Amino acid sequence: MAQRVSLFVTCIVDQLFPNVGMAMAEVLERVGYEIDFPEAQTCCGQPAFNSGFRREAREVARHFLSVFAKSDYVVVPSGSCASMISHHFADIFQKEPENLAASLALAPKVWEFSSFLTEVAKVEDVGAELHEIVTYHDSCHALRELKIKQGPRRLLRSVRGLELREMDIPEECCGFGGTFSVKFDEISGAMARTKIDSVIRTGASAVVSIDSSCLMQLRGALSRADLPIRTMHLAEVLASR
Repeated sequence: MAQRVSLFVTCIVDQLFPNVGMAMAEVLERVGYEIDFPEAQTCCGQPAFNSGFRREAREVARHFLSVFAKSDYVVVPSGSCASMISHHFADIFQKEPENLAASLALAPKVWEFSSFLTEVAKVEDVGAELHEIVTYHDSCHALRELKIKQGPRRLLRSVRGLELREMDIPEECCGFGGTFSVKFDEISGAMARTKIDSVIRTGASAVVSIDSSCLMQLRGALSRADLPIRTMHLAEVLASR
């Protein structure tokens, strides 16, 4: 009997990039997992948390804990959301012992998508094929809080027909930062343009990441510059056949 994984698709994927969620489910099924999608899921609380609204973040996080309380694994197509759940739920529930205990119990079961594949499923070749030159963007939360660096690259190098070319500044922020991009739009835009210049120098036809929020930022910059470079979530690459 296949082991079941619960998908938390995140707000951005749910509202703007549903194909990413579908691609993640397809890949997980392909490598032998049964998919559970709790329809009561909403948000992890990260936007409120990052903006200083701790009370509102706790309210959303309590709902998350109740929805995923019985999950064996929670797989997330986002480093920032996975980090919020596994790292920062413990911060916001310091004065709520029951919810703190629940968040600490859930944290080891929460996995960013690429890490789940390489560290839990123990697979790197998922049978994907994509004849394209791509470059990879390290998203801030995934790299700095979850220490995700080589896993996505190993998965990409296992895709038939794909050539991975590294940027000269792969770890530099894209400038999104959630509400940062709204409050400091000029700085955010300048950071995105710097990143796009690095993408162009690789000669890649697509930029890949594990966070749709970063890809949304980069897609906007690419569109404004009228560049024929597309953005792809890692799940979409791995779902390609």
